[in-house]
Amino acid sequence: MKAFVFPGQGAQFTGMGKDLYENNPLAKELFEKANEILGFRITDIMFEGSADELKQTKVTQPAVFLHSVISALCLGEEFQPAMVAGHSLGEFSALTAAGALKFEDGLRLVYARAMAMQKACEAAPSTMAAIVGMDDATIENVCAEVSKDGSVVVPANYNCPGQLVISGNIEAVNEACEKLKAAGAKRALPLPVGGAFHSPLMQPAKDELQAAIESTEFQTPICPVYQNVDAQAHTDAAEIKANLIAQLTASVRWTQEVQNMIEAGATEFIECGPGKALQGMVAKIAKGNDAVTARGL
Repeated sequence: MKAFVFPGQGAQFTGMGKDLYENNPLAKELFEKANEILGFRITDIMFEGSADELKQTKVTQPAVFLHSVISALCLGEEFQPAMVAGHSLGEFSALTAAGALKFEDGLRLVYARAMAMQKACEAAPSTMAAIVGMDDATIENVCAEVSKDGSVVVPANYNCPGQLVISGNIEAVNEACEKLKAAGAKRALPLPVGGAFHSPLMQPAKDELQAAIESTEFQTPICPVYQNVDAQAHTDAAEIKANLIAQLTASVRWTQEVQNMIEAGATEFIECGPGKALQGMVAKIAKGNDAVTARGL
């Protein structure tokens, strides 16, 4: 069974989507529609812009979304997923590719999400760090220990066994990193991000995005969508909406999602969008299971 998976922020690169634009009439049409909706030529930045230009919040999230969704839609009849999932931002791509959201609505929500997150980042100095070579339970315990007297640090992304990203106030994240290294973590690497995504510090962004999501029409997707907040399969539009609203302040349970997809019969994971990060994560999650493969388009 084929599972299509969609990457999140950080997978962007200069030149992304250019081949699609130049060689596929549907892709060109959708990219131009996106330029019109956004009110600026995001394609110019995607195809020719610098890394710094691509890092702009108003660019990064819609750029990754567009590359991912258009890649899937250009497959035509070859896009026949038994299930889909997306990592953080990628969940919007998965929902759009699977027909739960119209292309235009998906793009508008992603842009609203990007701008709301930028505002929340500016309101509270915060960051994230990747913890490598440490069990989840120890990381959870240290985060709980450090989170006191107004400090916030939480497990944000359960990426794969031995790799978990934490998120919170700068001081709290730094303290947690030191404690985790002392407890035996192989590495504790601060990430070059603008804020504490998937933590309670994103509450203002969640409130803002909630209104946009609630006013957007969702359809029943063509296949089950595994969602970040509970790692479970969903097809009910109301459930999908509620989970999408909760996502900004909740952990991304990617390890559990992939495990649940494998249990449901997924044997071929196809990454739709820029980069190869999800292929690597799937390989680590499914280690020892020779029946499971992961590849890009």
